[in-house]
Amino acid sequence: MTTYYANGSLTTSLTTEDLKAALSSTFEQIGLPERALILPPDATRFFSRAGELTVLSHELLGKRVTDIMPALGTHSPMKPEQLNHMFPGVPHDLFRPHFWREDVVTLGTVSAEYVSQVTGGVYEKPWKAQVNRLLRDGGHDMIFSIGQVVPHEVIGMANYNKNIFVGTGGQEGINESHFLSAVYGIEQTLGRANTPLRQILNYAQEQFCSEMPLLYALTVIQQMPDGTLHTRGLYIGDDHQTFFDAAELAKQVNITHLDRAPKHVVAYLDPSEFKSTWLGNKAIYRSRLAIADGGRLTVLAPAVEEFGEDPEIDRLIRKYGYRTKAEILDLVRENEDLAANPSAAAHLVHGSHENRFEVVYAAGHLSREEIESVNYSAGDLEQLLKKYDIRSLSDGWHLDSEGEEFYFLQNPALGLWQAENLSG
Repeated sequence: MTTYYANGSLTTSLTTEDLKAALSSTFEQIGLPERALILPPDATRFFSRAGELTVLSHELLGKRVTDIMPALGTHSPMKPEQLNHMFPGVPHDLFRPHFWREDVVTLGTVSAEYVSQVTGGVYEKPWKAQVNRLLRDGGHDMIFSIGQVVPHEVIGMANYNKNIFVGTGGQEGINESHFLSAVYGIEQTLGRANTPLRQILNYAQEQFCSEMPLLYALTVIQQMPDGTLHTRGLYIGDDHQTFFDAAELAKQVNITHLDRAPKHVVAYLDPSEFKSTWLGNKAIYRSRLAIADGGRLTVLAPAVEEFGEDPEIDRLIRKYGYRTKAEILDLVRENEDLAANPSAAAHLVHGSHENRFEVVYAAGHLSREEIESVNYSAGDLEQLLKKYDIRSLSDGWHLDSEGEEFYFLQNPALGLWQAENLSG
């Protein structure tokens, strides 16, 4: 197990030439593959530079790249215009959609005893390690997983083998992973590298993937207050240490510690990225450790048009709404449809304000009635965009036209915000 490339610091800013040189060095060390499968994220992680790394890998490897499978997880397959935007110049006939409900195989099962051990007895069910069958049966001599390490609500720090077991995972594995993390607690998970779920995935990789030629490229991206992005690190390897090195840098550049808790946070969801609350609720996940008790989160979501990207999950969100963790766990016990979709239940837990703060959702394509039916307050998008001019706002503290202080987040997906004392 080896780290082939590691370059990162608080002041590093990697260029396209740096990325290409890193890939060239890696391929020279491991030897050129005959059949390579590339696993980038989808368009919801556009700012990860994974698209660029995929394009560069295709340029360097040429016809040796036989398949590219965006690690969709439960997300919708990418549309042609999204492929062009994220992977310019890469032929569309190389792309394979991942269908999480059917096109998967189970590599093995992590025992209930191990799951209980790492969760401190909070969760006591076995976990199935599932992947798209192309990873096992595709005859590849390189499976190259590319993505960004950044604070994450389900696993603590995103990417690495989450891209394998969740990004190309199956219904049972995805459902259980999300639910066990929600039961364990989002506050105990966010921004931490060695969470219970990470330990489970690492164990599964060690036990069930020894014949799989996995290679990882992990970026660390910092967004500056003015919106500019810097690639602070790139780590390429096939071992756990590659991830933990990237996670340590991400902890330093992607977690913002506030000296006081804002009473009001305003978060903007880029229309090119966020079209559902399933994705857009990163505005809630990444700010919830900063918002003061009794405070308010205003989500400006011009393109949000649905709750879940999956029709069944959308139905369940509409039926049950974003309730407290205790309420959702009761509903899971009492309702077969929610119990059969634990990832939906986990999402409802993660997206809850827990009656601690108000969520005002200004969605461009959902009605006031729809928003209020899921336990949020509805906001008037047109009026709020006039009040909060996202073109002139930078991350940080501001005063609105009425003199009210607020804290602005221009892309909540790129970080995590925390305040020590939420009670004020």
